Amino acid sequence: MNLLLDVDDTLYDQLTPFENAYRRVFSHYDVPIDQLFIKSRYYSDEVFDLVRDSKMDKHEMHIYRISKAFAHLGYTITREEAQLFQSYYEEMQQKIELAPEMEELLNEAKSQGLTLGIITNGPADHQANKIKQLKVKEWVEEDNIFISGEVGISKPNTELFRLVEKEMGIDRERTYYVGDSFRNDVVGAKMAGWNAVWLNRRGHDIPTDTEYLPDYTINGQSSPLYLLRRIQAKDF
Repeated sequence: MNLLLDVDDTLYDQLTPFENAYRRVFSHYDVPIDQLFIKSRYYSDEVFDLVRDSKMDKHEMHIYRISKAFAHLGYTITREEAQLFQSYYEEMQQKIELAPEMEELLNEAKSQGLTLGIITNGPADHQANKIKQLKVKEWVEEDNIFISGEVGISKPNTELFRLVEKEMGIDRERTYYVGDSFRNDVVGAKMAGWNAVWLNRRGHDIPTDTEYLPDYTINGQSSPLYLLRRIQAKDF
């Protein structure tokens, strides 16, 4: 059995550094931080392809996503505030920690001899720094870590999943991919013929226009470790 995971909002709670940065810059606003975060992710995903194809500067994307998120909630922020927020957000991302429930999952998976891997979208250096900060290589071999900015293919493109299969020598039918993004992680894994585990930290609804469904869902009431044991009982 093979277990592969996303990084952002999967191995760690991405709301934590976002909230810490928000309180440094926007404490004078009365904005629901969780909603602001969700919308910022939405607007980030909206222009991801533009950034990847060098049609939008990454710096401009940072300003765009937080400004649009505030605008959606009825607030206007300055470009300077957006830039300051991003600088603090990047600072806080240098202090991220592996979520306790994910550390528990990785320990169990490694002790059971599962093949572990990482697939994450994002710039090579930026994602590599997060992986280093989270100490992921204590569980995952370096050759089993795939960053879209390094390989030149992004989720949900099936070619990325095929590349991972080839490099790791894994059987897609016995491979489970855990991630928070429905479009990138669930749809991407299912299109590739993998099993998809949706880590739904934010209580999102399944999109009504999708033909794909996760095989398993982890939310605030469920334990990743318990789910792993359920999968193992079924898989073996």
